[in-house]
Amino acid sequence: MGTIKVENIRVFAHHGCLKEETKIGSDYRVDLKVKANLQTSAQSDQLSDTVDYVLLNRIVKEEMQQPSYLLETVAKRILNRIFIDDQMVHKATVSVSKLNPPIGGDVESVMIKMTQVRKKDE
Repeated sequence: MGTIKVENIRVFAHHGCLKEETKIGSDYRVDLKVKANLQTSAQSDQLSDTVDYVLLNRIVKEEMQQPSYLLETVAKRILNRIFIDDQMVHKATVSVSKLNPPIGGDVESVMIKMTQVRKKDE
């Protein structure tokens, strides 16, 4: 088992409960960590034997473009897509951060973090 991380994926998107947030949009940071068996790819040196981090980045960018009220919803969509699109992933953790959130204070970011494990029958 091994870990692949794709960190600090920067995305401009339109999430939030306030009308202004969905209209104007804001900056987000997404961090992703997936666990998979990396032993085969370590031996074969073939992309087809591992989790493609280009695919992971594309999933994040595509799912971030669909507006949602809550970051939890976006994170769950990202996790669901990872498990659908890449059968090698056994476990995934995603963190979605809204940078400079409009919450009436000097706050750098708010972040949610969710983890999902592949069910044995998938």
